[in-house]
Amino acid sequence: MIPVWIVIAVIVLYLLNSIKILREYERGVIFRLGRALPQPKGPGIILVFRPIDQMVRVSLRQDVLEVPPQDVITRDNVTVKVNAVITLRVLDPTRAVIEVANYVYQTSQFAQTTLRSVLGEVELDGLLSHRDALNQRIQTIIDERTEPWGVKVVSVEVKQVDLPESMLRAMAKQAEAEREKRSKIINAEGEFAAAQRLVEASNLLAREPLAIQLRYLQTLTDIGTEKNTTIVFPLPVEFISLLGKGIPGLRPNQAVELDQKSE
Repeated sequence: MIPVWIVIAVIVLYLLNSIKILREYERGVIFRLGRALPQPKGPGIILVFRPIDQMVRVSLRQDVLEVPPQDVITRDNVTVKVNAVITLRVLDPTRAVIEVANYVYQTSQFAQTTLRSVLGEVELDGLLSHRDALNQRIQTIIDERTEPWGVKVVSVEVKQVDLPESMLRAMAKQAEAEREKRSKIINAEGEFAAAQRLVEASNLLAREPLAIQLRYLQTLTDIGTEKNTTIVFPLPVEFISLLGKGIPGLRPNQAVELDQKSE
């Protein structure tokens, strides 16, 4: 006969071994005689009676999954390497355990194929400038696939796009040419504005002949402030002609020669 205290000790040890503690973010999917219970257990203290019961722990926290770099050929035949980061969480622990063998690995594999197929439908400029829309599209496709497993894809972010060296040089040349084009346009606009101002100034001086004399005197004042010893005095050709006509004994051809010298 087995002593009673031995039986009591075995029962106590069995009960103590059956006690499991689940954290706040954990749930336990219980398989009793091979069949899953309708509702997962936890958090807190639960009892798992082995070998009748078997428990699978499932975390409800968000998990970050990094998609390894993928070789993608864009729509305009440019080869790039693209990697992404996926944030997911488990909403239904029972389906995440029963419907799929390893939901993290399977989500990773499906994300790789989705990344290549979606990014292969856009051009390089669209990949670089419309990344938010592409992230949303990839997230929608992956989330539709993982929903039957009880897994929610929270976000998808294209992390890095590696371009070939030749494409980087071509893009640098394109940016340089674009900046040079803008510089020439701005310079041409400045020349046009200056020409308009000169036309307006000439029209104003034509209406007020005295203004040009005042401007001429202002120019002489500016030259004098520089301590120059030589001053170039412009003399109109008409004045030389009148001067030649007014000098007695001056022949017309001499007046013409004088005009040419003045020019």
